[in-house]
Amino acid sequence: MKIVHVSDLHLTSINFVSEWGQKVIDMVNSTRPEIVVVTGDLTNEGHEHEYEEAKAYLDRIEVENKVIVPGNHDARNEGYVLFEEIFKTRYPCYENEKVVLLGIDSSEPDIDEGHIGRETYARIKGKLPADGKVGILAMHHHLIPIPGTGRERNIAVDAGDVLKLCVDVGVNFVLSGHKHKPWLWKLEKTYLVTAGTATSRRLKGRSHPSYNLLEIEDRKVTLKEVNVTNQDSEQILSIDIT
Repeated sequence: MKIVHVSDLHLTSINFVSEWGQKVIDMVNSTRPEIVVVTGDLTNEGHEHEYEEAKAYLDRIEVENKVIVPGNHDARNEGYVLFEEIFKTRYPCYENEKVVLLGIDSSEPDIDEGHIGRETYARIKGKLPADGKVGILAMHHHLIPIPGTGRERNIAVDAGDVLKLCVDVGVNFVLSGHKHKPWLWKLEKTYLVTAGTATSRRLKGRSHPSYNLLEIEDRKVTLKEVNVTNQDSEQILSIDIT
């Protein structure tokens, strides 16, 4: 099965590139994944008209199963209320015979710092580990600092507790965004996968817009970074889940 991980669209921002936005839709539709995960910052300021545009954009992705969580930009201006109205929940979950994928809201209204919160830990413990399936946790904020992104300001304030929880319950992958730079860390048996921005000019250095593609076959998982500008892909990881 295939899972596409997209993040930090920043629709309606002056930095949003419509050409890249169209390419993402075309590329994802041609890939035909079972699941699309969007790890936040769909909008730029959380306003109603931005959410309407974000919903219309994501509806053009022809994938039935979408796991969408808010980012810090989406939580601005009471945008967290609009997010729930439009996408129904800030804590989506998808499960099939191969994977359990839990999305959580790590945003706080009108501040950029992340916070998962003790009330959310029970959700993670209840859904993950995945009883022989691949267990995936999706959130906007990163749990470990990302190199090349400047001084660290917005990491989840309870990252230490959440990292220990992920290790204790055996989460296989943590998908996040926020820093606009793709990166991969491994902690014990948990892989922390950060996606770059897919459609925004807010890039780091000479990087390119990108999204991630996870392919799961039996217990083997392959991770690729897909360049939106030229459709090239680079294999980042290939492992057997034990």
